[in-house]
Amino acid sequence: MFSLDISEVNISLFRFVNDLGKEYPFLNPTFIFIAEYMVFLLALSVLFIWFTRDTDNRIMILCASIAFICAFTIGKVSGVFHSNYQPFVELTDVNKLIQKEKDNSFPSDHTILFFSYCFSFWLFKRGWSILWVLLAVLVGVSRIWVGVHYPLDVLTGILISLAAATLIYFIFPKLSVTQSTIKIYEKYENKLLLLFKKTMGNKSKNS
Repeated sequence: MFSLDISEVNISLFRFVNDLGKEYPFLNPTFIFIAEYMVFLLALSVLFIWFTRDTDNRIMILCASIAFICAFTIGKVSGVFHSNYQPFVELTDVNKLIQKEKDNSFPSDHTILFFSYCFSFWLFKRGWSILWVLLAVLVGVSRIWVGVHYPLDVLTGILISLAAATLIYFIFPKLSVTQSTIKIYEKYENKLLLLFKKTMGNKSKNS
């Protein structure tokens, strides 16, 4: 009975969000972009933050990446114990706005990715970094809007990611192995930069 109620609420919430695309079709391109392509913005942002060459930023990116790996693994394991196809497979009259193959949509991988990184950013930086969390929320909503995830897929992804990001935040920055990993990386990065500068300097002299 309880599981039936959850299923009904899940479908009702999905219909509410997904039907907004029918009522306000001018918003569909925005949500399609968020659902499909915002991941590239996140990837570029991660690279930019990493190559600021600030040690604290690098620890943040390292912890966020570990949080994502942990959350993604937990998500895949949870998908073994519970699975459901995407709404456009199981329901009729779904406003499906992007192409997606039929597979298990529980939990939402996109939501796990964004909340693992964005919530980690907020934990480390606070303040205006809450905008990263709002972006992650938008991505989660967009996956429902375009018809490829149920609210429960997204909510489960959020909970897994928040737990993983919080645990990693309180443990990993304090570990000596974390500091050592960053120092080793920066040591070889500096060597590569010096080699690059020497190579470019030799080329300019020869020319």
